Amino acid sequence: MTSVPAQLLLVLLSLLLGLPAVEAVEAGDAIALFLGVVLSITGICACLGVYARKRNGEV
Repeated sequence: MTSVPAQLLLVLLSLLLGLPAVEAVEAGDAIALFLGVVLSITGICACLGVYARKRNGEV
């Protein structure tokens, strides 16, 4: 089984490689999608960090 970062990288690469096949998607759309994915992953990691600190009593 592959690690979580490797799985995330595979998902991101598959999304980015699939974008040029759709002609209606422009560079701005690809950048917006990439930023959305990055910000979503960052937000999930931040929430997990807050949850872990609360669980360990490190508030």
